[in-house]
Amino acid sequence: MRLSEIGIFLFFVNAAFSNNFIFSRFLGNCPYLGVSNKLETATGMGVAVVFVMGIASLFCYLTYEYILVPLGLQYLNTIAFILIIAALVQFVEMFMKKSLQSLYSALGIYLPLITTNCAVLGVTILNMNSGFNLLESVLSGVFGAIGFLLAIVLMAGVRERLESSEIPKAFKGFPISLIIAGFMSVAFMGFSGLVK
Repeated sequence: MRLSEIGIFLFFVNAAFSNNFIFSRFLGNCPYLGVSNKLETATGMGVAVVFVMGIASLFCYLTYEYILVPLGLQYLNTIAFILIIAALVQFVEMFMKKSLQSLYSALGIYLPLITTNCAVLGVTILNMNSGFNLLESVLSGVFGAIGFLLAIVLMAGVRERLESSEIPKAFKGFPISLIIAGFMSVAFMGFSGLVK
């Protein structure tokens, strides 16, 4: 869906809800399941992903349109995008280490793993394959990341509530997380077809 065809609100609904990276495209499940134990770390990871996805969409678009296409090197887009994303994640990691030490420690190994978060790479490639212009690419990245943030924060809220709940022993820990993720995915399927 192009921004000019549906408007900014429906573009947001399409990116964040109808085509949510976690529930519709199954991208970014590693940090979704790994960092969603506590609301604070889930929010921090989600905000970091929003920043990285938005900026990555901008720089990857510019790199693709103004460097790779003119030189006929479109086939190198995945490698170029990974390098751009890795540089951006390093920037975010240095910033968090300097100014948000507790959040940096809480995120642990998952912060550098944003580099290999397939949702971040996925949004840049989807933007190119969809033929989005600069504005659509950046909005798609930011709105898709907001959908990721929403999903991870909702999961963290549910998992925090489950800590004080009576759960059968066989379902404690990761199994109940997968069941909750399945139910949330079904709930988000209600948004499919909303934007045509």
